[in-house]
Amino acid sequence: MHITHATVPGVGTVHHLDTREGDRLAVIVSRAGQHSLVLYDRTDPDTPAHTVELDQQEADQLADLLHSRPLADRLSEIERRIASLVPEARR
Repeated sequence: MHITHATVPGVGTVHHLDTREGDRLAVIVSRAGQHSLVLYDRTDPDTPAHTVELDQQEADQLADLLHSRPLADRLSEIERRIASLVPEARR
Protein backbone atom coordinates (compact mmCIF):
# COMPACT_ATOMS: atom_id res chain seq x y z
CA MET A 1 0.00 0.00 0.00
CA HIS A 2 1.25 3.45 -0.83
CA ILE A 3 0.37 6.14 1.72
CA THR A 4 0.83 9.89 1.45
CA HIS A 5 0.07 12.53 4.07
CA ALA A 6 -0.79 16.19 3.64
CA THR A 7 -1.89 19.02 5.89
CA VAL A 8 -4.99 20.84 4.69
CA PRO A 9 -5.06 24.39 6.10
CA GLY A 10 -8.12 24.96 8.24
CA VAL A 11 -9.14 21.31 8.07
CA GLY A 12 -6.49 18.95 9.45
CA THR A 13 -4.55 16.07 7.94
CA VAL A 14 -5.48 13.88 5.00
CA HIS A 15 -3.91 10.47 4.52
CA HIS A 16 -4.34 9.05 1.00
CA LEU A 17 -3.99 5.30 0.61
CA ASP A 18 -3.57 3.45 -2.68
CA THR A 19 -3.92 -0.34 -2.44
CA ARG A 20 -2.16 -2.97 -4.52
CA GLU A 21 -5.52 -3.75 -6.13
CA GLY A 22 -5.85 -0.16 -7.35
CA ASP A 23 -8.38 1.09 -4.84
CA ARG A 24 -7.96 4.55 -3.37
CA LEU A 25 -9.22 5.82 -0.05
CA ALA A 26 -8.41 8.58 2.38
CA VAL A 27 -8.62 9.16 6.09
CA ILE A 28 -9.18 12.77 7.09
CA VAL A 29 -8.44 13.75 10.68
CA SER A 30 -9.79 17.21 11.47
CA ARG A 31 -8.26 19.56 14.00
CA ALA A 32 -11.44 19.05 16.07
CA GLY A 33 -10.76 15.31 16.24
CA GLN A 34 -13.39 14.22 13.73
CA HIS A 35 -12.47 11.40 11.36
CA SER A 36 -13.72 10.81 7.84
CA LEU A 37 -13.16 7.77 5.69
CA VAL A 38 -13.36 8.68 2.00
CA LEU A 39 -13.76 6.00 -0.67
CA TYR A 40 -12.89 7.00 -4.23
CA ASP A 41 -14.48 5.92 -7.48
CA ARG A 42 -12.27 3.28 -9.09
CA THR A 43 -12.83 4.71 -12.57
CA ASP A 44 -11.92 8.23 -11.41
CA PRO A 45 -9.51 8.08 -8.45
CA ASP A 46 -9.83 11.84 -7.87
CA THR A 47 -13.60 11.73 -7.30
CA PRO A 48 -14.91 10.71 -3.86
CA ALA A 49 -17.64 8.08 -4.23
CA HIS A 50 -18.63 7.95 -0.57
CA THR A 51 -17.64 9.56 2.72
CA VAL A 52 -18.19 8.00 6.13
CA GLU A 53 -18.04 10.34 9.14
CA LEU A 54 -16.76 8.75 12.36
CA ASP A 55 -16.66 10.12 15.88
CA GLN A 56 -13.60 9.40 18.06
CA GLN A 57 -15.02 6.22 19.59
CA GLU A 58 -16.08 4.85 16.19
CA ALA A 59 -12.66 5.61 14.73
CA ASP A 60 -10.98 3.84 17.65
CA GLN A 61 -13.24 0.79 17.24
CA LEU A 62 -12.53 0.63 13.50
CA ALA A 63 -8.79 0.95 14.10
CA ASP A 64 -8.96 -1.88 16.64
CA LEU A 65 -10.78 -4.10 14.14
CA LEU A 66 -8.14 -3.43 11.50
CA HIS A 67 -5.25 -4.39 13.77
CA SER A 68 -3.88 -7.87 13.25
CA ARG A 69 -4.77 -8.68 16.87
CA PRO A 70 -7.28 -7.02 19.20
CA LEU A 71 -5.93 -4.44 21.65
CA ALA A 72 -6.72 -6.64 24.66
CA ASP A 73 -4.60 -9.46 23.20
CA ARG A 74 -1.68 -7.12 22.49
CA LEU A 75 -1.84 -5.71 26.05
CA SER A 76 -1.89 -9.21 27.55
CA GLU A 77 1.20 -10.11 25.53
CA ILE A 78 3.01 -6.98 26.76
CA GLU A 79 2.04 -7.79 30.37
CA ARG A 80 3.40 -11.35 29.96
CA ARG A 81 6.67 -10.01 28.55
CA ILE A 82 7.06 -7.49 31.38
CA ALA A 83 6.33 -10.19 33.96
CA SER A 84 9.04 -12.39 32.45
CA LEU A 85 11.58 -9.57 32.88
CA VAL A 86 10.81 -8.93 36.55
CA PRO A 87 12.58 -11.32 38.98
CA GLU A 88 10.27 -13.31 41.31
CA ALA A 89 11.63 -11.56 44.42
CA ARG A 90 10.42 -8.16 43.16
CA ARG A 91 6.88 -9.26 42.33
